[in-house]
Amino acid sequence: MPLQKTLFKSGVNRENTRYTTEGGWYECDKIRFRQGSPEKLGGWRPFSLNRFLGTCRSLWNWITLGNLNLIGIGTHLKFYISRGGAFFDVTPIRGTASLVDPFTAVAGSTTLTVADVAHGCITGDYVTFSGAVGLGGNVSATVLNKEYAVTVIDDDSYSITMAVTANATDATNSPGGGGAVSAAYQVSVGPEIQIPLNGWGAGPWGYGPWGIGTTTNESLRIWNQTNFGEDLLYGPRGGGIYYWDATTTVNARGVDLTTLGDADTPLFQNGIIVSDAARTVLVFGTNDYGFTEIDPMLIRWSAQEDPFTWTPAITNQAGSVRLSHGSQIVAQVQTRQEIVVFTDQAVYSLQYAGPPIVWSAQLLGDNISIISPNSAIMASGVVYWMGVDKFYIYDGRVQTLDCDLRRFVFEDLNKSQSMQIFCGTNEGFNEVWWFYPSAGSTVVDRYVIFNYAEHVWYYGTIGRTAWLDSGTLPTPIAASYARTIVSHEVGVDDNTTGVPTAMEAYISSAEFDIGDGHNLGFVWRILPDLTFSGSTSNTAQATMTLYPLQNSGSGAGTPKSGTILRGTSYDITEEFTGQIFTRVRGRQMIFKMASTQLGTNWQLGAPRIDIRPDGRR
Repeated sequence: MPLQKTLFKSGVNRENTRYTTEGGWYECDKIRFRQGSPEKLGGWRPFSLNRFLGTCRSLWNWITLGNLNLIGIGTHLKFYISRGGAFFDVTPIRGTASLVDPFTAVAGSTTLTVADVAHGCITGDYVTFSGAVGLGGNVSATVLNKEYAVTVIDDDSYSITMAVTANATDATNSPGGGGAVSAAYQVSVGPEIQIPLNGWGAGPWGYGPWGIGTTTNESLRIWNQTNFGEDLLYGPRGGGIYYWDATTTVNARGVDLTTLGDADTPLFQNGIIVSDAARTVLVFGTNDYGFTEIDPMLIRWSAQEDPFTWTPAITNQAGSVRLSHGSQIVAQVQTRQEIVVFTDQAVYSLQYAGPPIVWSAQLLGDNISIISPNSAIMASGVVYWMGVDKFYIYDGRVQTLDCDLRRFVFEDLNKSQSMQIFCGTNEGFNEVWWFYPSAGSTVVDRYVIFNYAEHVWYYGTIGRTAWLDSGTLPTPIAASYARTIVSHEVGVDDNTTGVPTAMEAYISSAEFDIGDGHNLGFVWRILPDLTFSGSTSNTAQATMTLYPLQNSGSGAGTPKSGTILRGTSYDITEEFTGQIFTRVRGRQMIFKMASTQLGTNWQLGAPRIDIRPDGRR
């Protein structure tokens, strides 16, 4: 028989059975498609070897007028600004307290009790003391006047853990610390993952259907951030807005916007955008004028070119609008001519109309879902997002995005941790990435990619918590669970911690017939077709594997299974890409390409297999 070319359709399809998907790819990890051919994903390496505290859920990059390339990093514990790979803690201060002799030590213990009436802390919060004097023993002023994490005892006291052990002198002089102790409390920390809450009213106002009496989830900590010129507006979702002035030192903390703005400055925000069309600050999900409760469906905006003026007047364009479809605004994406706003039920177009309306909201679609605040993105002028059970696209009209992995993704998704889901673009490869926790995981461990140039899907496993496309950086960056920032599409290996390890990348086909459906086929040789261009190792290699099946759906495995005749693997190197002799029999077969070696990069072409008819069993 003539050689049979094994050229499969581009993309991975899991919507049908493995046999029904004949002619296509069925499984993969850490691969992408380029002009229809699968290839290994690019590797990653540390953007910086420095680490931050907490799990990062937000990344933002900009360049100041002083040509400083900065990155905002929001974690569930802190907020940092990165410059040159160094992380500067600019977590805002929520309040300060003047204390008199607040410290109580116990001899032989590293735990110090701090008295502060109505301190307002939760366990894990950070406080920085200054002006304290030592207790006379090991607990010196140097020990006291620094930052500590708080463990709450009650409403009026908490404990901190020192790096020294208190002695008898410290205990004798307790309580102490002097009469001029200042305690600066940082914005309270937020949950690292969604926390189940039970009972009516357990979640925030507007969370879920009105009157819900079942389990809900507390939103994990997500920071929103955007630029007003070279300055940064940022704040935790559901919290206040803080203003970081780029003309100050890079480690200066942000200032509460209510101390800089007028009496109507928003107290809360679930999202912030600075409009390019009108140069106004828009806040999504905030308090109304004269009220101190958050309205999750309200949008307010500042005067033009002024983030500090929020009171509407005939001399400015400050104002507000309340959306009607849904119970809360979940996300917003700025596009070329509009801001696309997502509630938990509908999609709106917010367009600048000038005075007196200023911003006009138009309903684009109803009964449409979005799964999380960070699951929508614009790529190549089109808005893509992930709903609770399918993907969507907005390119002038709202449509369902056809997905060959829809069932695979949404049936293996931990929806109780849906707030962790986020997306990002990889513009250099025409890709939109969604990162999500699989059904058996409470952390993000999977991704799914839509290639909008080739209109194909593929997926894999990876642990990331935030993503930012290249922009002013050479390559995309992402936050890892190692609490570092890594640069993607660099090298060919996993170099998260600075020590390269091999990436396991593979792709396997659906079942395809090698016999006539009645008789078996016998594959006696393969002619590989691939390239190792981009490999950094002189011994780069990949593995081709053929899995024969006696019948479709019988399952592939070892000869011991009883339904598989044989499974044989063959190493392919750059120097040996000629014919390979095999002895594999079956009616159907699965083809797999994989690599597990350091320094290996590959792109698969169209291998050919030589088949001859064989017996019936």
